[in-house]
Amino acid sequence: MKKTKSTHHLLCLFLLCCVGGAKPMVASLQLESPLPSAYYSHHFFPVSTSNNRTTSQLDWSRCHYQRRPPTCSLVVQKFPVKSSSVVLYASSGGSTAPADDETMEPPSSPPEGSKDRRKVVQVAWEKLVRWSRSWRSKAKTDVLERANKVVVLGGGSFGTAMAAHVAERKAQLEVNILVRDPQVCRSINERHCNCKYFPDHQLPENVIATTDAKAALMGADFCFHAVPVQFSSAFLEEIAAFVDPGLPFISLSKGLELNTLRMMSQIIPKALKNPRQPFIVLSGPSFALELVKKLPTAMVVASKDKKMADAVQQLLASRNMRISTSSDVTGVEIAGALKNVLAIAAGIVDGLNLGNNSMAALVAQGCSEIRWLATKMGAKSTTLTGLSGSGDIMLTCFVNLSRNRTVGVRLGSGEGLDDILSSMNQVAEGVSTAGAVITLAQKYKVKMPVLTAVARIIDKELTPTKAVYELMALPQVEEV
Repeated sequence: MKKTKSTHHLLCLFLLCCVGGAKPMVASLQLESPLPSAYYSHHFFPVSTSNNRTTSQLDWSRCHYQRRPPTCSLVVQKFPVKSSSVVLYASSGGSTAPADDETMEPPSSPPEGSKDRRKVVQVAWEKLVRWSRSWRSKAKTDVLERANKVVVLGGGSFGTAMAAHVAERKAQLEVNILVRDPQVCRSINERHCNCKYFPDHQLPENVIATTDAKAALMGADFCFHAVPVQFSSAFLEEIAAFVDPGLPFISLSKGLELNTLRMMSQIIPKALKNPRQPFIVLSGPSFALELVKKLPTAMVVASKDKKMADAVQQLLASRNMRISTSSDVTGVEIAGALKNVLAIAAGIVDGLNLGNNSMAALVAQGCSEIRWLATKMGAKSTTLTGLSGSGDIMLTCFVNLSRNRTVGVRLGSGEGLDDILSSMNQVAEGVSTAGAVITLAQKYKVKMPVLTAVARIIDKELTPTKAVYELMALPQVEEV
């Protein structure tokens, strides 16, 4: 039939006739011509009856649905049904009404333009893949090809993980780890594992450990510095005589020197007595355990020398390691230092069982405080929302593998700081950095309530519970 409105009236009239009788029945309609798909989705509806009167209530759970193309004639079929519902459906020639216990899903039609949207997404993805392939084909690999030796200063968890990663990049590359512990040195050389931190993970055979600084540094093309910040000055002064003036130093250490408030970009040149020592900082959301497991990781290298940042990017980038470059050394370093203090605060919230609302509010406030100080020190705001900022903060504050978060959890649970630190076999940089951060904040005239509270808790001048109440009692101010 050509007029959809007439068909609609006919359907309604027929339906009323069906429900008007005392005996429940089903109506089957065959129409003269096909109707648009929208007609089915709007007109195949259930109608409930109560005391032989139609109501507007739709009882979807007691209705049958069939969606078949209508054909050429109008037929009325009546037969009893078990329920008090009346069902209206379109059937093709020769079809019968559905059985009483047969239930079919309501008709659904794909949204308009869904195919077009899928096509747009497919095209966008294909462009991204083509761009990636083109970029990889042009990527330089000369740095890795020329490199013969890399040295890692420090045999801790992250230094070991980075040594393993670099060694995997090239089998002919000699990777030396300078360690202090003779037992760790033997386990790496004899059993190819770090018995202290990764006893169950096999290291590449081209990773070699030594306790001889001169032998480790001789002929090195790159040096990774993985010694904790508070011990770096003394350590570097001891080995300064063996360091080549042109050897690039890649800092893996995060934190501020407690008495001087210096970052690694200031500590390394001064300790080595070479203000021109090439310096690069590597930072971002990365746990050592996941690095040795070769899980996908993304980090950022920052240097004021773009060529040097690009070189380290070539050295480290792999199938499971993405490396971005930056020129914002200050932003990457200060974010890496302050996030450790914030992680202690996040752990305290968890230890006190203050809930998810408190955790989200505290971390958001802490991020603002880091931004206030970092930008005053000359950092770029884009750095603070990137991998070395927000990325590292999220990982350190929310994941149990974080050493600093663990300290906070135990403080919030009532343990003493001395007991916590004595039971740990790794350094939680946030503990020593907290006091330095507050001194730095006073220098740049920045208010940092959350990070200041952490420093006071560490100094045993404030309990975690009282700190929470005092922070909640601060004036209600405009968000900035």
